[in-house]
Amino acid sequence: MYAFTYHRPDTARKAVNTATKAEDVKFLAGGMTLLPTMKQRLAAPAGLIDLSRCDDMRGIELKGRNVVIGAMTRHFDVANSELVREKIPALAELAGMIGDPAVRHRGTIGGSVANNDPAADYPSAVLALGATIITNKRKIAADDYFKGLFETALEEGELITKISFPIPAKAAYEKFRNPASRYAIVGVFVAKKGRDVRVAVTGAGSNGVFRAAKFEAALTANFRPKGLDGLTFSADGLNTDMHADAEYRAHLITVMTRRAVQKAISR
Repeated sequence: MYAFTYHRPDTARKAVNTATKAEDVKFLAGGMTLLPTMKQRLAAPAGLIDLSRCDDMRGIELKGRNVVIGAMTRHFDVANSELVREKIPALAELAGMIGDPAVRHRGTIGGSVANNDPAADYPSAVLALGATIITNKRKIAADDYFKGLFETALEEGELITKISFPIPAKAAYEKFRNPASRYAIVGVFVAKKGRDVRVAVTGAGSNGVFRAAKFEAALTANFRPKGLDGLTFSADGLNTDMHADAEYRAHLITVMTRRAVQKAISR
């Protein structure tokens, strides 16, 4: 590791104020992505703003027909929240699949969404559920938030404070995981609200998380695994790496989508 300036504010407001005054700083949430990136010299900010003492950015609450989760809420807390388990069980299950116990007790939902790692789990839930990302400046719809590999709509110094998830009628997440890292080789989150069906895929796209429009249309007409009969997913634009090639990932998208739909209708 190299030398950098370390800041540790205790509120979101103080964190943002620090960011406006300091140069070349990054917000540090759980650190599951940022710290390894810094160790590999793929990122070298001059300073870090540690958010671990910002208790005003933690917590889970029900607001109308939305479950609102503070950005500094840990994966463990989402996975074990009675509220999330009752209202959006698929989201609780997803959180319980992330990494290992050490990662789940340290990593945060806000950090995951802010970094937009292409193999992370939460981006698929945010996109499939049509969530709203709430920052210190504005509210950003999920469809406008994810911009590409590790890229988001966040501006310099903008801080995610909460994420608001609409409660779906049915939802499920299925993941084919890397056996070592538990990252998604392919993860598919399916959500149905009224007649609207959304299917979001993580781990597979060379440009990060994306919606599978063809599958959405088929499942809108018939929200059953049978509704996907005859459909395949194109390997164009999918990742090829040491874990899986694009053709295999295309096959997994179909398989994981079928499994997610079956799980969703079986609840």
